[in-house]
Amino acid sequence: MAQMEISSILQGGYHHPVARQWQSRQLTKSMFIYPLFITDDPNASEVIASFPGQKRWGVNRLEEFVGPLVRKGLKSVMLFGVPTKCNKDGRGTPADDPEGPVILAIKRLRTLFPDLYIACDVCLCEYTSHGHCGVLREDGTIIVPESVARIAEVAVSYARAGAHCVAPSDMMDGRIRSIKLALMEAGYENRCSLMSYAAKFSSAMYGPFREAAGSAPAFGDRKCYQLPAHSRGLARRAILRDVAEGADMIMVKPALSYLDVVADAQRLAPDHPIACYNVSGEYAMIVAGAEAGVYDLKTQAFEITGSMVRAGASIIISYFTPQFLDWLDE
Repeated sequence: MAQMEISSILQGGYHHPVARQWQSRQLTKSMFIYPLFITDDPNASEVIASFPGQKRWGVNRLEEFVGPLVRKGLKSVMLFGVPTKCNKDGRGTPADDPEGPVILAIKRLRTLFPDLYIACDVCLCEYTSHGHCGVLREDGTIIVPESVARIAEVAVSYARAGAHCVAPSDMMDGRIRSIKLALMEAGYENRCSLMSYAAKFSSAMYGPFREAAGSAPAFGDRKCYQLPAHSRGLARRAILRDVAEGADMIMVKPALSYLDVVADAQRLAPDHPIACYNVSGEYAMIVAGAEAGVYDLKTQAFEITGSMVRAGASIIISYFTPQFLDWLDE
């Protein structure tokens, strides 16, 4: 046998299943956040055609759906409001309606599951008549100061209702600073975390979510405020900006096409938890591949989720969360 360099011998470090586990960072249940779509029909359990396995839920159905997941180890959810009966307007007035789906769901979940960590997506697109994420001028362009002020109002309303975390997804410049100052003024700066969608890209992977949330814009697109798909530099700048403006956690969205940005976020904000959102199109694509026999669903879900952790994520926002609550016990 030819003499080999000692440094070239690697397989002794992973020849056994236990040793292989030591070579990687392990997924845990506490890393997962499960997105929930909450509609204003209190008894709803609505199937979403393009979104396999996901539903819109009414507040009266949360106990029966979330309860079994909590008993399996679910630690956190992220709420998305899906209003169907409200009067939408240019400012997204229904976003923080005390009788709206998100605030009612926060209160119900706090009562039912006191230890569950409740994050809330903060945006106006589901509640505006035009479907955009901010307040518009007559020519359809965003009025940033007014949009940021309105988004901060909504965030504080969710904090007052009992949310443990607010996560603005609108991508307006300066909204992290505005929300942090508003939380401080309202006395919630040490009672509500601020998770920034710091690097949220304009992506083709949001289709099932837009059906689920009813959030497609009535005209145009969101490319003027969501990041261009290939803009690594802009993503880095946004991450640094949002850290400086007071974000407690940094998110990258989508996940799979932007693992380099997840790694950048971990390097740029090493003292912040890094979240990544395995978005609806990614999830639907993986499910479709498994149904077509391309691969085993569980194996592939572990592989792609492991790639996010390997890139630097410590929080995974995933529609696979219910399955992982079972898989991680096996």
